[in-house]
Amino acid sequence: MIQLPSGTRIWIAAGVTDMRRGFQGLSAQVQTVLKLQPFSGHIFIFRGRRGDIIKCLWFDGDGLCLFAKRLEKGRFVWPKAESGTVSLSPAQLSMLLEGIDWRHVERTWALQSAV
Repeated sequence: MIQLPSGTRIWIAAGVTDMRRGFQGLSAQVQTVLKLQPFSGHIFIFRGRRGDIIKCLWFDGDGLCLFAKRLEKGRFVWPKAESGTVSLSPAQLSMLLEGIDWRHVERTWALQSAV
């Protein structure tokens, strides 16, 4: 995985995105629909209708990067909302990219209260 600078926010664009869109189309969607700046250095993630492909748009300081991933089996877990954004942590992004349900992660051990 690419090392992200500290302070980088990760945004999921809720709803469905046309996966034929490239740099210009996704940048325009970030500006008009999400009301955010595509050149801010944050990561913006979009999912297609079938749910097996996502695209990530990121400005690394030199130019826009567009990453795509397709799952061979299963679907990417996505918020139920039809519009808006959801912010993820870097750990949740890693789970999303692996096809893991990032919304309901549980610890394998119980937290102990200090006595």
